[in-house]
Amino acid sequence: MARILLIPGFWLGAWAWDEVADDLRGRGNEVLALTLPGLDPADDGRLQATLEMQAQAILDAVAPAETAVLVSHSGGAAPAYLATDIATERFSRAIYVDTAPLPNGFILNSALDDAVRELALPDWDQLQADGTSITGLDDAMLARFRERAVSEPAGVAARPLQLSDSAARLAVPTTVICNSITADLVKQLRDAAEEPLFAELARIDAEYINLPTGHWPMWSKHKELADLIHTVANR
Repeated sequence: MARILLIPGFWLGAWAWDEVADDLRGRGNEVLALTLPGLDPADDGRLQATLEMQAQAILDAVAPAETAVLVSHSGGAAPAYLATDIATERFSRAIYVDTAPLPNGFILNSALDDAVRELALPDWDQLQADGTSITGLDDAMLARFRERAVSEPAGVAARPLQLSDSAARLAVPTTVICNSITADLVKQLRDAAEEPLFAELARIDAEYINLPTGHWPMWSKHKELADLIHTVANR
């Protein structure tokens, strides 16, 4: 079975993957979910976190002589892709959940004011107005999300992703699981070269799999998501 590393997106810790991780372990996989630097509420220095620190935490979770399948969700794609750039040989596959490998210079939230040190979880109406779907999340899921959410450090949310000039990372087998945006639309946006979020995909021979739901499938369709991750990771 596969060694799988689960990376949560904005405002989330390892707990966000609990249901998916349990399912994957039940299938015999070795699974580790990470709380990235900056997202541990007990860390007094968490607002000093950067994308580079997050990427290093991912690398620290994979021994130099080992490889892992790297699964990232949403904003977690930035440090995940950076980790594959730094140490390509440690990752047998990258799986992006309702997100994509991000291009050099990409800023996750370019609208964040320079004076702001952290980005709090917006209210649900604002999230949806910004294009982030909460489809499939019931009141209990939303309440847990709101209760456990941790604000995102500005050093992660508002600083550009800095990748190397190496093309090695482009060869990592890549799967994009499409949830709130269909695979066909992702491909159209990729080919149109007008949406920076999907620009890097034009350089990668990725596969695209639909799992229709909102932006947080680890809660809304955790069994189906776990099944997809297991299948792709164990090819």
